[in-house]
Amino acid sequence: MKLKKGNLFIITAASGAGKTSLVKALVSDNLSIKVSISYTTRNPRVGEKDGKDYFFIDEINFKKMAENNEFLEMAKCHGSFYGTSKVSVQEALETDKDIILEIDYQGAFSVKKLFPSAISIFIIPPSIDALENRLHNRGQDSDKDIKLRIAAARNEMSHLEKFDYVTINDNFEKALFDLKTIINFKPEASKLKTKNQILNYKNLIDGLKR
Repeated sequence: MKLKKGNLFIITAASGAGKTSLVKALVSDNLSIKVSISYTTRNPRVGEKDGKDYFFIDEINFKKMAENNEFLEMAKCHGSFYGTSKVSVQEALETDKDIILEIDYQGAFSVKKLFPSAISIFIIPPSIDALENRLHNRGQDSDKDIKLRIAAARNEMSHLEKFDYVTINDNFEKALFDLKTIINFKPEASKLKTKNQILNYKNLIDGLKR
């Protein structure tokens, strides 16, 4: 499959790394970018709305969509299913809209196979301690769930070498600036290429994966 008019951006991060807040800020002042709304079988969190944050469906209907080959990518994460609609992504690209997929690394790899020119970005926290604090502070998970999410995060971050860019969310405004630099194809984005980030922040990145 080829990109037609719009650009496809894949943004991945460990749970609690600040991806959702960054993406919301990114699109708030850029009407040419659309965030793909995923389908999920998990229950809505406080403040989440169906059709805005996710399309919340039950597992039976999710599996029907999967059987009908309606998903561009799908994955099971923390016991729930997530999937990206093929039709919604293709329609956005064909209408000259840049589109962002907020998906996990497995989904990112699946989409990359279909859209090789898609631009993949991995957002990482400044440390595992910072990630754990953020998970505690958002008050959505039990201590047991947080431990599971930290373990999953280490696994997810072990795959970041396969992404095109890496952004460190230590300072929100700086991370947001980095994302804007990438999606606007500015020359400075070369500094955020994964190979450069791994070289410049080797100790930090190695520590996140251990």
